[in-house]
Amino acid sequence: MNGSNLFQLGIGLETGAQEEEKRSNTAAQTDNMRDVLDTDRDDHFIRRDGKVFAGTHLIIEVVNGHGLDDEARIQQAFRDSVELCGATLLHIHTHKFSPQGVSGVAVLAESHISVHTWPEIGYGAFDVFMCGDANPWRAVDVLKSAFATDDVRVRELLRGDGLVTDTVAA
Repeated sequence: MNGSNLFQLGIGLETGAQEEEKRSNTAAQTDNMRDVLDTDRDDHFIRRDGKVFAGTHLIIEVVNGHGLDDEARIQQAFRDSVELCGATLLHIHTHKFSPQGVSGVAVLAESHISVHTWPEIGYGAFDVFMCGDANPWRAVDVLKSAFATDDVRVRELLRGDGLVTDTVAA
């Protein structure tokens, strides 16, 4: 038996149960799309101003910040943001670079908060992405306070906006 025969061994031998499961999963995904506009659904999609979207993603730039090289301060800012936003913290991981800078992520049940800092210029690039009832905008004041600056610039993205519409859901 040559190598190409061994490579093909087992391909196309799915059982009836495996094929049925694939068809069932496809049908379930279609049903879920149809129901996504139903306000009684128990999911974490956000329904606001006639839109349905997966979550609010804030791109937050901390400018002229202080303490952006301090892992403990960043971790506390993550914790304070999670609490004030009404989110659920699962895990925090940060890494301190040499000679300066920190990268980190707070993994949330509702998504994440992440950062990469350039303390030598007072700059921190934060992402705050949350779905469900959590309010990521509350993190802005936490970051202003934690890094002692009023210069915090924010851009909002509605993740998944336009992907689920009345015509797709019908």
